[in-house]
Amino acid sequence: MVSAVFHSPLEGISAERNATHSIAASAGTASAAAEKGSKNPALAAPARAKRDFSALWLRALPPLLGLALLVLLWEVVSIATKASIPSPKDTFAQAVTLFSDPFYRNGPNDQGVGWNVLASLKRVALGFGLAAVVGIPVGFLIGRFSFLSQMFNPLISLLRPVSPLAWLPIGLLVFKGADPAAIWTIFICSIWPMIINTAVGVQRVPQDYMNVARVLNLSEWKIVTKILFPSVLPYMLTGVRLAVGTAWLVIVAAEMLTGGVGIGFWVWDEWNNLNVKNIIIAIFVIGIVGLALEYALIRLATAFTFEEVKS
Repeated sequence: MVSAVFHSPLEGISAERNATHSIAASAGTASAAAEKGSKNPALAAPARAKRDFSALWLRALPPLLGLALLVLLWEVVSIATKASIPSPKDTFAQAVTLFSDPFYRNGPNDQGVGWNVLASLKRVALGFGLAAVVGIPVGFLIGRFSFLSQMFNPLISLLRPVSPLAWLPIGLLVFKGADPAAIWTIFICSIWPMIINTAVGVQRVPQDYMNVARVLNLSEWKIVTKILFPSVLPYMLTGVRLAVGTAWLVIVAAEMLTGGVGIGFWVWDEWNNLNVKNIIIAIFVIGIVGLALEYALIRLATAFTFEEVKS
């Protein structure tokens, strides 16, 4: 005999409701426990420290692997050339000796690497500063007035591709000195990125802004300071970054040709002395200083613009 048991629908609804309440209570208890743990510094601090350490390690691992690969290739080249290219170990030992006294002076042609770097930075600062004083206003004028743009665009297109070192003999002829000729070369190579980027930034200002300025009958000074300058600033800073990078590249070559005190002259002098270790050290010094200049300008651009600036 088969017996069937029928349950009332109300009983099923009641059981389902009780199960739902028990699940919600369990979730609330877990949430409260998690919230209590997050509010407890003793429990949250280890987890946060572990998470920060993992993120830092993941960020630092690729550059460290790249440096390790560079050192490995350097060691292989040193072995393959039978130490004609010094090994990383020997170069590092020489660098320790060199940087133990970077500001010594034993005469005009025998000075520490610190004085040579400072002399190069001084020339770059002078040439770069003059280029900024001239190039940024010229870029504003070219971008603002179409007549000036049509007038100067052919000249810029003609002169910009010329190698900066081609201007060095002109500087030597005009200024009769190696130092002003090197500054002149830096000026020439730095001015084009500033002019072009500033002019492009002015031309890309939304026309609605200019229409509002026309309706309000703003003066040209107000238009430049209140509308154009804030809008053009990201483009202008990009031009500054490109210019300082180019200037630091050019000064090394210019100093090799002009002589005197400077990191480029130091490289050439060490080559004449067949001191390959110091040449390799100079390459790293040039790269580190250029990287520092680039990073400083990235920080400056990030501070004065709303956009994220990446290298």
